[in-house]
Amino acid sequence: MSKWQDPAPLPAAWQRLDDGILSLWWDRLCAQTSHESAALYAAGLFTEDRRRPIAQWYNPALNAAMLVAPETSPEWPVQRFGIFYAPPGAGFERVHSTAHEWHPRSPRQSPTEDEAFHAAIAEAERFLQVEMSFV
Repeated sequence: MSKWQDPAPLPAAWQRLDDGILSLWWDRLCAQTSHESAALYAAGLFTEDRRRPIAQWYNPALNAAMLVAPETSPEWPVQRFGIFYAPPGAGFERVHSTAHEWHPRSPRQSPTEDEAFHAAIAEAERFLQVEMSFV
């Protein structure tokens, strides 16, 4: 990749927090839908003990967050990482992007889970860089 195409670093206000999914996600989704709908959203992403990996950024000054996490049920033949955004203050959005998928039955065939995960992270970081231009 040439120097002019290198992604800009994320603004310092965004902290990477990958230990566990922030409660902010559940709160925002419940405020936008119902508890029942929130529990079913993205194959139970926010209610079940989720598979790893996840990548998560939080901006405490804006009360905003970004999440990359598996969003498909474990039994599906194609797995996918979803990108989710909680904008400043309130709300919840699924970021529509390239499909970051992998096939668990072919773990060594590209794209692998690791390749899909890192591609989703790169896309989430690009989204945050653009979003910060408007906030």
